[in-house]
Amino acid sequence: MQEHNHYRYFIELGFDGTAYHGWQIQPNAVCVQQLLEEAISMVLREKISLTGAGRTDTGVHAKKYTAHFDSLHSPALLQEADLVYKLNRILPADIAIYDLFPVQADAHARYSAISRSYEYRISRRKDPFLINKAWLQEREMDFGAMQEASALLFEYEDFECFSKSNTQVKHYRCKIEEAHWRKEDCQWIFTIRANRFLRNMVRAIVGTLTDVGLGKINAEQMKQIIESKNRSNAGYSVPGCGLYFMGAAYDKSILLP
Repeated sequence: MQEHNHYRYFIELGFDGTAYHGWQIQPNAVCVQQLLEEAISMVLREKISLTGAGRTDTGVHAKKYTAHFDSLHSPALLQEADLVYKLNRILPADIAIYDLFPVQADAHARYSAISRSYEYRISRRKDPFLINKAWLQEREMDFGAMQEASALLFEYEDFECFSKSNTQVKHYRCKIEEAHWRKEDCQWIFTIRANRFLRNMVRAIVGTLTDVGLGKINAEQMKQIIESKNRSNAGYSVPGCGLYFMGAAYDKSILLP
């Protein structure tokens, strides 16, 4: 039994972020965290607070998002409550719960994550089925140049130039583990995985890589931008509609035996 008769759980979900001001609760805004806390609290009849793997901005989607919460309900009671099924009946159609499982008392959805991954989707032609799901960019771009420039990210660890200004972080170091483009039908999709991300980082990286594709800057200039550590030198932050949080990875030691 865990300390103070509380049990910690990880909950895995996905959401279409179009209607929301991101994951994190904000005043006077509809957010995913708030709707989920209210739904779990109602089903379990206890006040539940969620901690997510990270914040997402307005309009950003999540394919697999992880959050944790503490409950007085034991795993057996929670299974009996059929929480996943009940939450999916209560929550709106654009939020889906995939899984729920007990974890160690000190497991943390944010701080226990060993890596996170994102995708950014660019639609290369007008497509009514990609509205709010990808960024429409029809201008001529050099795919090969963007692919080569994305490899430059492995050469650096300080990404202050891609961080939202005035964020309260102790440092700007991130270890990029994966960064590349692929083509899928009419979409160009950028995949990036790292041990941590700065606020707005992925959207700023994609904006800068797009500048490379458009011929506004070359690979050498992108290096200079990263080394300048100056946000105003990097490309603009591309729209949130094309960004997908693909998931966070955790060590298996967080699971209960």
